Amino acid sequence: MAEQLIELNVTGMHCNNCAISIHNLLVKKGLQNILVDFAGEEVKFSTDNEATVPDVIKGIEQLGFKVIDDPALHMPKFYEKVENKFIFCLVFTVPLLLHMVLPWHFLQIPLLQLFLCLPVFIVGCLHFGKSAWSSVKNGIPNMDVLIFVGSTAAFIYSLIGSIEHLGEQYEFYETCATIITLVLLGNVFEKRSVTQTTSAVKDLVKIQQVTANRVIKDGIEIISAKEVVSGDILMVNQGDKIPVDGDVLSGEASVDESMLTGESIPVEKAKYDKVIGGTIIQHGNIKMMATKVGSNTVLSQIIELMKKAQAAKPPVQRLGDKVASIFVPAVIFISLITFTVTYFAVHTSIQIALMNAIAVLVISCPCAMGLATPTAVMVGLGRAAKNGILIKGGDTIEAVANTKFVVFDKTGTLTTGKFSINDIEVEDAVDLEVVRGIIMAIEERSNHPIAKSLVNELKSLPQQKLILLKAAEEKGLGMRAEDMQGNNYFLGTAKANNDGEFNLALYKNQQLLAQIAIDDEIKPDAAALISQLKALGIIPVLLSGDKKNRCLKVAKEIGINEVHSEKLPDEKLSVIDIYKQKGKTIMIGDGINDAPALTQADVGVSMNDASQVAIQSARVILLNTDLHSVIKFLQISKHTMLTIKQNLFWAFAYNIVAIPIAALGFLNPMVGAFAMAFSDVVVIGNSLRLKAKRLS
Repeated sequence: MAEQLIELNVTGMHCNNCAISIHNLLVKKGLQNILVDFAGEEVKFSTDNEATVPDVIKGIEQLGFKVIDDPALHMPKFYEKVENKFIFCLVFTVPLLLHMVLPWHFLQIPLLQLFLCLPVFIVGCLHFGKSAWSSVKNGIPNMDVLIFVGSTAAFIYSLIGSIEHLGEQYEFYETCATIITLVLLGNVFEKRSVTQTTSAVKDLVKIQQVTANRVIKDGIEIISAKEVVSGDILMVNQGDKIPVDGDVLSGEASVDESMLTGESIPVEKAKYDKVIGGTIIQHGNIKMMATKVGSNTVLSQIIELMKKAQAAKPPVQRLGDKVASIFVPAVIFISLITFTVTYFAVHTSIQIALMNAIAVLVISCPCAMGLATPTAVMVGLGRAAKNGILIKGGDTIEAVANTKFVVFDKTGTLTTGKFSINDIEVEDAVDLEVVRGIIMAIEERSNHPIAKSLVNELKSLPQQKLILLKAAEEKGLGMRAEDMQGNNYFLGTAKANNDGEFNLALYKNQQLLAQIAIDDEIKPDAAALISQLKALGIIPVLLSGDKKNRCLKVAKEIGINEVHSEKLPDEKLSVIDIYKQKGKTIMIGDGINDAPALTQADVGVSMNDASQVAIQSARVILLNTDLHSVIKFLQISKHTMLTIKQNLFWAFAYNIVAIPIAALGFLNPMVGAFAMAFSDVVVIGNSLRLKAKRLS
């Protein structure tokens, strides 16, 4: 069975620590491509056995969370919101802190401090204790264990001090309350910040939420875009969003397609043109027929790609996940060692030993490690999408690090793909109009750029129509077809068939009918792209199935020195393998013949107007045909990786430095809680810089 991406809506997650608990559970169950977004209350994973899903749901709910069907119908109760828990605790914690700085004697009364601390402690037990117990019970202790143990130790110690009337030096109610309140504050900031990092997919989903004007016998009815079915006739007016993909039946309009391509210049649409759901009519009105609806629309497929991309982790994240999984037991062990050494070996008071041990518990922060990679990846993927670059996986970002070679297909990639026929040379006793008719009939069945251009040019020329029974495209060779009379045709490249002037040959029943000379123009930004790649220390390579003299001509004009011409799909694979052995290799192509090479390369990049097979084979899709998108993709990937490394450095450095300082007694537990609460906010803030960071 094919691997499926499963999405669950899970409520009750209040910070990345909860996400780590669910993530560890899913890892234990052997699931792949796991993404837990606590801010969006989404859990995604891949499985080839849907029968495991009920068991997964049961496991998640045993951790103390709830899986729901429709998040729109679920409204969290007032007391469930982490923001409200924080405000409630803050009201009681402030007076406890004031007793340390204000000479108000009534604030020094132990019973009053107990009553002020008790509500905060109860909230802490419900918020952190429930999650801590569930995680320990399932064998995957999380950070809530540290917070719960630290705050409970301070509370119980203080309670014993009050009951036994041991004096204020035994009472640390403000420590217990402050730890809980500050960690809740950290949760609030964390949730709000992470929500910003995952905004790209949500923005795209909002674009889908529009109404449609469906034409019916009695006039117009307004329906949701979800209710549109293929074949419906729709009216779309100036200022409206086009609800689904379709074909223009009548009218003219200027359409803003920037959400798809990143290009702000409107595209003119008229009869027979295709329109894409989610784009906006800036000027004009059209009547259209819906052709792709629901999950088949371009926008839905982009959203699906983005979701899958967020679930695919870069290898660098495995380090953070591995450390986070053993972090909590290690910190508890260090805390016990701290107490033992401080009290029994150094012979300090039990209060100092306990405070040092609690400080170790509350200052440590596995959350920062867990957030280091996914937040940067989500922002990077979102920025790429807004620039018309669809990256199919977070692992792709790391795969392009230190790229050494960028291998280009020629036709439709470095050239415009808009071909013109220079000459058709027919064999003796063959009618030119018959040849045009055969070419037209065959190429209408193909999605290759050459085929589209030939059809556009030939449809206005005199020709003898031909009806085909079937036609099929052969990767890297051409088109084979059969007519109603059983005649077999082949139109494609033939290496030994001409002197270089003609690059296509047409055969009927294995007899040559004609040779066709075609040419296309180089994209205006191709030379600039090659120059920029060289400046980055990347070697550009041309790999094409076209004739040697044509490839050399294009390569010379734009500055490529390494050229491989007249290569069939299997030969392209061999070339890619050779370059992969020398260094990281990216392949950029657009045709069916490029599909194997796109898959074989470290990263395959496809143009949006490429064949469906090429798009499926590639790991990156450039929605904007501007070649500058290639540089933009490399820059975004580079800066995303840089951000991940900065985040991981901060996460590791913070814990490596903070835990020993706390163990040595240089940090009060309240200061430790404050530092821990904001350490993950630093990581998220650094990731958010990527949204507006100047790329170079």
